[in-house]
Amino acid sequence: MATKLESSNGPEGKSKASSQTARAALALREMLVQGRFRPGERIREVPLAAELKVSRIPLHLALERLAHEGFLEIRPTRGFVVQKFLTDDIYDAIELRGLLEGAAARLAAERFKHPSELATLHATSKEILTLVRKPKLTMETFNQYIELNARFHAALLDLSRSRMLRRAIQQACSLPFASPSAFLKRQYVSNDTREIYLISADQHCAIVDAIENREAMRAEILTREHARVARRNLEDALRNAEFPLDLAGAKLVHF
Repeated sequence: MATKLESSNGPEGKSKASSQTARAALALREMLVQGRFRPGERIREVPLAAELKVSRIPLHLALERLAHEGFLEIRPTRGFVVQKFLTDDIYDAIELRGLLEGAAARLAAERFKHPSELATLHATSKEILTLVRKPKLTMETFNQYIELNARFHAALLDLSRSRMLRRAIQQACSLPFASPSAFLKRQYVSNDTREIYLISADQHCAIVDAIENREAMRAEILTREHARVARRNLEDALRNAEFPLDLAGAKLVHF
């Protein structure tokens, strides 16, 4: 009996539970942003555990993780309830990401040791600038922009050499529409949209220039301002009645 208990609570048992928790958190996060649950709806743990094929304890830990991320709210009498987001919440999340990425840019300017470390930022910012200067922006252009933009922001974070910032930014970006790539796909290109892309591309180049010249404060301010492009993109989409309600996370937001 002692052997069985030791086995279930030993390293292998803990590893299995941790794996179930990670898998459940990933599946639940996807279900939430895809609108599987309505804002204010209570999460029923027993049927959900059966659906996800995980034990109750790992599921509960996954729910606590998502509550920590802001997707769920813990209520004393109802358990875990799906959070409702307002547009102000989105703007605050974008502002928070800007603060964190600004700190990453400042650290990058202070910590890089050789100009060759900036190669990815240089190459990506130039590719983005060439892309957005094309006379016509297509869906293929948008897809390329999303990939290049994600590469730029990942390289910036890598240069900061900060595990704490990486963790904080990942958490901030997990919320609906807070990531750098949010709202990039559009149904058509208005004059405002084209201007937003051009401004964003120029900001990428300016951020790289500030980092390369070790202008840490300038790099931080530019990056914080750059994050607000996402807000302008959202405002433009809403102003043109273009916001797609089937976009991931849209069903959690009250516009």
